Amino acid sequence: MHVHTRLYTNGDWLDPLGDATIDVVSPYTEQIVGRVPDGTPADIERAVAAARAAFDTGPWPRLPVADRAAVLDRAADLLERRAAEVGALIIAEMGSPASFVATGQVPVPIAFLRAAAALGREFPFEERLDGGDGGSTLVLQEPVGVVGCIVPSNFPLLLAAAQIAPAIVAGCCVVLKPAPESPLDTYVLAEVLQEAGLPPGVVNIVPGGSVAGTRLVRHPDVDKVAYTGSAAVGRQVASWCGERLARVSLELGGKSAAIVLDDAPLEQTVAGLLPMAFLNSGQACVAQTRILVSRSRRDEFVEAFAEATAAMTIGDPADLGTQIGPLLARRQRDRVESYLDLGRDAGAKVVVGGGRPASQPRGWFVEPTLFVDVDNSMRIAREEIFGPVVCVLDYDDPAEAVAIANDSEYGLSGSVWTADVAAGIDIARRVRTGMVSVNGAFQSPDAPFGGYKNSGIGRECGTAGLSLYLESKSVGLPPSS
Repeated sequence: MHVHTRLYTNGDWLDPLGDATIDVVSPYTEQIVGRVPDGTPADIERAVAAARAAFDTGPWPRLPVADRAAVLDRAADLLERRAAEVGALIIAEMGSPASFVATGQVPVPIAFLRAAAALGREFPFEERLDGGDGGSTLVLQEPVGVVGCIVPSNFPLLLAAAQIAPAIVAGCCVVLKPAPESPLDTYVLAEVLQEAGLPPGVVNIVPGGSVAGTRLVRHPDVDKVAYTGSAAVGRQVASWCGERLARVSLELGGKSAAIVLDDAPLEQTVAGLLPMAFLNSGQACVAQTRILVSRSRRDEFVEAFAEATAAMTIGDPADLGTQIGPLLARRQRDRVESYLDLGRDAGAKVVVGGGRPASQPRGWFVEPTLFVDVDNSMRIAREEIFGPVVCVLDYDDPAEAVAIANDSEYGLSGSVWTADVAAGIDIARRVRTGMVSVNGAFQSPDAPFGGYKNSGIGRECGTAGLSLYLESKSVGLPPSS
């Protein structure tokens, strides 16, 4: 049991202002593995006040950016030393497979901290433009202010780092609300930031549910909100921010399409696409959940992909050999199972999976499932299921494949599989998503992360991500200044 009785606010561990607690339940054992305070609106008020004071009168926004970057680098080093500890917490609280925790859940947030530090040192926070009349204009990039960060449970530390790192290197002060299902790792993050020398109030962490989240989003002293989660909640967050013209960025859902061209080598494509389709047990907004294959190659592809899917190891997420772990909550398993019924009712055929694995008598598991005979109008092809469910759709030619890929309310990610990289880039240019990989190539931590349409507003990471936490100011200067 990992029991925390306090909240990290204003650089200290303070008693919560309410009595309620959150039980953190392992999705594998279905047993309580941790307990934290359930943040109240009063706790949010206190945290926002601390962030406001730190921004308005504290040293952080006025430090040289090199000093802020140095704190991030120290935090990355400290987090790396505690990688095994934080990885075990993520496995316990949300059931992410250990193999993915070791390659993604922990090293990627460390990389985000370091990338933000490096970018901060290079970013042009001041630029002088010629005025044409002998004068000039000094363009300043200044921190937006107090930022409310809300992250979901599927990538708890990764997404927290993706928001916090650029915010604080920009000079902002933050209130982070982690998801109630996975708050344990953020206690390590708070300890790391404190040890790295972050001044009081720069980052404050309040676990809680929708009530705490609503207060954070609607708080008049929060200058910007960064939200990662569902499109439905994202619309509400954007509406509330719009009421008071607060800045907002949204990283929402996806229904990404993998386009398999006819020249794609079968064995390599299946091997590369399988982990992208079932990433984090299917609990990933970037998961390639629609696989588009030409009718001429459909049968051979389905046979090979089905065989690989059926061979995936389901079980204890702490086991490095496990590929599919449990879903993060009982309600999520129920939701995924409802989509399995919807798919069957619509006429789609289950080739592999389609239920709960008999090998797992406990835990919130769903078998990795492959549907065929899927039309893009079906709900299983249009709605984000957020579980290990993949659909195969047919196309006649690449133009039709692009049309199917773009026929979605989402536009987050996608992939193209081909022996001809130039042809893959051509297809990638035509797909209306924020990110496309050719043959599963990994994206740089400096590259912008985000999507078109209902997949969100704005980008995280890199220059585009840092810019979300800055305001531009123009200062006109007379000649000879």
